[in-house]
This record gives sequence, structure tokens and C-alpha cells, in this order.
Amino acid sequence: MAIAVQMINKTKEFFIEIGDVSYFAVRFFKQAVKPPFEFKELLKQSYQVGNRSLLLVATTGFIIGLVLTLQTRPTLIEFGAVSWMPNMVGISIVREVGPVITALICSGKIASGFGAELGSMRVTEQIDAMEVSGTNPFKYLVVTRILAATLMLPLLVIFGDLIALFGSSLVEFMKGNVSFTLYFNTVFDALSYGDLVPATIKSFFFGFVIGLTGCYKGYKTGRGTAGVGIAANTAVVMASLLLFVVDFIAVFVSDIFYEL
Repeated sequence: MAIAVQMINKTKEFFIEIGDVSYFAVRFFKQAVKPPFEFKELLKQSYQVGNRSLLLVATTGFIIGLVLTLQTRPTLIEFGAVSWMPNMVGISIVREVGPVITALICSGKIASGFGAELGSMRVTEQIDAMEVSGTNPFKYLVVTRILAATLMLPLLVIFGDLIALFGSSLVEFMKGNVSFTLYFNTVFDALSYGDLVPATIKSFFFGFVIGLTGCYKGYKTGRGTAGVGIAANTAVVMASLLLFVVDFIAVFVSDIFYEL
């Protein structure tokens, strides 16, 4: 009986949080199109989001390219299809591996950062002080951060894809004597708009989910310093789960258009 009551309460909390996040998203869209616009703060947040994630994305992308090629190469050699390596690795990185892994890495960096930063401001009553002084803290703090994450993540994904392809080409150059020019020409010949456009579009949604989740958890932080850590941790978990949901929807919709 107690377990059933606990499950019911958890289910209620889950749907209540979905409603809160949906209202938070609607509030964002309303504030985003209403002047005045905080362009200076948007540029500042965009620089911080891109700059503090650049090295992490580059390192992760390079290792992904190396590992994916090293793991796949023996199997392709066994079937005599090693010449298909650039095509297979390039398409898999651009379509799925690059966007998803980059988004997950950025969710750990960006969502937790937003959650901790806004949570600290909520706990120290800086947000309340902005409201009292007549400033719109939601527009200044939340809208700019969500827009920055939405705009910067596709650029980080493209950068991570290029670094991953470079790591893959390095393996092919060392093990198969394939020149970098030949490798990248083969990859770009294999790619089509059907590979690039859906991956780029869903990267914008990934950035929106990361920014929305981090800002939501930070802006709604409970009182006390413990709430800041909880906001940062739950922001990462929630963003990671939502990224997989968005990725599934994106792949499902793309598959429908391919059939049409």
C-alpha cells in the first residue's frame, strides 16, 4: 500500500514538473519576442557558452573519431570493405554521433553552469532585488541564456564533427596510408543535404533543451545553499533525458520525410 501511494505521489510530481517546464517555455517565447532586447547580455552569454565548451568538445570529438575508426576498421578489413571507412564514419558522425555526444557533453557543462549560477542568484536574493528595482530578471537572465545555448550548440556540433573527422582521418593516414585530402573528399562526396540539414536542425533543439532545463532548475531553486547543488545536478540529469527524447522525435520525423 505504501509503495502504491509513493508511486502515485511520484507520478503526480512528474506531471506537475512537466507542466511547470511547459509554462516556463511558454513564458520564454513570450519574453523573447517582446522588446527591449538584451543584445549585449546575449553576446556575453554566447561567448561564455561557446568559449568554455570549446576545448571539451574538441577533446571529446577527437577521441570519438579515433575510437570509432579503430573499432570499426578490423571488421571492415575482415569483409574487404575498408574503402568504405570514410563514408561510414563520416555519415555516422554527422548524422548521430556528433550531435548527440556534443549535446550530452554540453549538457554537463552548460546546464549545470546555468543551474548553479541562477540558483546562487536566487539563494542570495539577487533575482528578488532585480524585481524590486524594476528590472525584468527573467528576460535579462533566462531569455539571454536560453538563446545563447540555442544559437551556439549547432556551431559547437559542427566544430566537434570536424575534429572527429580529423581524428578518424589520422587513423586512416597512419594505418591505411590514406591522405587527408582523399579522406575528406570521400567523406564530403558521401554526405548529402539529407544528412546535414536534419542534424543541424535538431542541434538547435538540443541547445534549447539544455538552456531551458538549466535555467528552469536554477530559477526555481529552493532556499538554502543545498538547493544550488541540487539544481545543478538535476539540470544535467533532466537535460540528458530530454536530449534522448528530442533525438528520437527528430529521427522519427526525418524517417517519415525520407519515406515521402
